[in-house]
Amino acid sequence: MSTDPIYAELTTRLRHNHLLDSVGQLLGWDEQVNLPAGSAGFRAEQQAALAKTQHEAASHPRLGAMLGELETQAGRLGPDEATVIRQARKDYDRATRLPEEFVRERALQSSRGYHAWAKARAENNFAAFVPVLEKNLELVKREAGYLGWAGREYDYMIDLHDPGMSAAVIAGLFAELRAGLVPLVRQIAASPVRPRADLLRGFPVEGQRAFLREVTEKLGFDYGRGRIDVSLHPFCSGTGADIRMTTRFNPDEPLDSLFSSIHETGHGLYEQGLPAVHYGTALGMNAGMGVHESQSRLWENQVGRSRGFWKFFEPRFRELFPQQTAGVSAEELYLAINAVAPTLIRVDADEVTYNLHIILRFEIEQRLFAGTLAVRDLPAAWNAAARELLGLTPDSDRTGVLQDVHWSYGAFGYFPSYCLGNMMAAQLWHRALALRPELEADFARGDFSWLLDWLRREVHVAGRRHEMPELVRRVTGEALSPQALLRYLHGRYGVLYPA
Repeated sequence: MSTDPIYAELTTRLRHNHLLDSVGQLLGWDEQVNLPAGSAGFRAEQQAALAKTQHEAASHPRLGAMLGELETQAGRLGPDEATVIRQARKDYDRATRLPEEFVRERALQSSRGYHAWAKARAENNFAAFVPVLEKNLELVKREAGYLGWAGREYDYMIDLHDPGMSAAVIAGLFAELRAGLVPLVRQIAASPVRPRADLLRGFPVEGQRAFLREVTEKLGFDYGRGRIDVSLHPFCSGTGADIRMTTRFNPDEPLDSLFSSIHETGHGLYEQGLPAVHYGTALGMNAGMGVHESQSRLWENQVGRSRGFWKFFEPRFRELFPQQTAGVSAEELYLAINAVAPTLIRVDADEVTYNLHIILRFEIEQRLFAGTLAVRDLPAAWNAAARELLGLTPDSDRTGVLQDVHWSYGAFGYFPSYCLGNMMAAQLWHRALALRPELEADFARGDFSWLLDWLRREVHVAGRRHEMPELVRRVTGEALSPQALLRYLHGRYGVLYPA
């Protein structure tokens, strides 16, 4: 690394900014896990005050001066330093173009929006959420305008979450995926094989909590630098030095807590694998939410639903839940774990139909940003799309348009990341199996270390040196595509559900 004193000062300032961001993430985690209901207004003020401090640090004139000096010395700097400077310039330009009062307003609205959504969801009252959602949409469009994306606001939101991607590119990938999924969904629907719907009922929460802790530790999550709690909507936040994950429990849906925990563990493993020495710079920064989701979805699905995984963990599962699993064969349990049936709730969806949930949200977001769909008309549009894509109609807005937390804090353009992550996860899985065909045999012995070590070397330590399309090509040798995902889904579920 460079010994240039200006570069050293730059990285020091960037790390300071990263620390401020980590405080904001901790406040956000606490807001969804511990915050008393009566303290919501004060928390919004806290978030706004912190956002002001973060904005002042991120837009400090000294940062701009240092970047200007270093950019004139580009020929003397190595590729890593150039990566750091390029990302720092992007972040600095964004910070300096956003007015301080707008940043404060956005932070206030984000906090208020979460609580408004939680209340509207609990009361099944979308009408009460309409003004909040309209305000969120207006704010992100203003943000895009400040940053030179006027007329391309949705592309701005996508780039914010997944640098290097655009709505047009995603639309092409999703169209190809949709065409390949339809025959498989039809085959499964016509198959005489049916998992037992009543198989997994009455699983005590404490047993679920113990099992998921053992599983996530075995996968490699370091609880010395993280924890898992309960929230309304599972999530993962924080940095590698302090990861906060959440899940939720239902005695009659033990797989929900397990797989949401494995999913968030995938996020946590990625963050814990980023080089701590580079926190705050592009070298210690994740490559975007699509890459992030590739890690969570790979551990949740390719690993967590595999036969090797359950060959190892099934005895412990039965030990913790002897009455609930009595009389259930290993094959019945495995089929229940890999049950495929359309559901209205995205986070409960199987990995075949899950992608249809993302396509639904992507298409609705495009219409919202194009102005062809008004916020007040969202429930009707959502229900029509659910009938078309899933063959189901929500019985309430709680199971329809109000089910996800993302829009409450203005995270438009995030949903495509899940499906992009599924594609990348399948390509990573295909490459990993080519390098180590005995991978599932490792899992059957309770050994997940090879896969984690490989992901650390190929994905985690890369930081943000490459955008998602380039990272996929470098690691897998292929362009980002839905074809590996379709092969994987046909290979697993076409066998489980023969015509």
